[in-house]
Amino acid sequence: MQWIIKLDKALARLSSLCGWVACLAMLLMVANVFYDVIARYAFSEVSIGLQEMEWHLFAVVFLLGIPYALRTDGHVRVDVFYAQWSNKTRAWVNLTGALLFVIPFAWLIGIYGYDFTLDSYTLGEGSGDPGGLPHRWVIKSLIPFTALFIALAGLNMATYALRVISGEKQYDEESNGEGLA
Repeated sequence: MQWIIKLDKALARLSSLCGWVACLAMLLMVANVFYDVIARYAFSEVSIGLQEMEWHLFAVVFLLGIPYALRTDGHVRVDVFYAQWSNKTRAWVNLTGALLFVIPFAWLIGIYGYDFTLDSYTLGEGSGDPGGLPHRWVIKSLIPFTALFIALAGLNMATYALRVISGEKQYDEESNGEGLA
């Protein structure tokens, strides 16, 4: 059981790191949008590269926010039944969901995302707009990396559920799920 605890804590730190990177990307995106709006309306300056950087940063926020949301139970769930269940029942649902849905889904994202990124790199894909960002494969490469982080977050859901099943941990009652109790 000791190795599960160590693995769970290491995976939780990795998911938290994804959350911090997503948070930093969100702050950069807000600054980018603020600058873009001021430049456009106050100085009549438009930068296609900065506009494209907005959706690149949004992609980072979204893709790296997923593993963090899985770890902190910030994902969407229908709590009609789940909220009424015991900790062990919740743990079995989370363990089953992680092993049957989250990890296989992450594997599919990884396989298709890798091919998607490789095609972009092979074609030398860049922005179609003058002044846009080159090397679009860089942002697309985040897709297979995110798949890995999602799979690890799914494994983290499983290790945490095993700790709940063993009675060593409990789910946070406020979040009705996998909070960091």
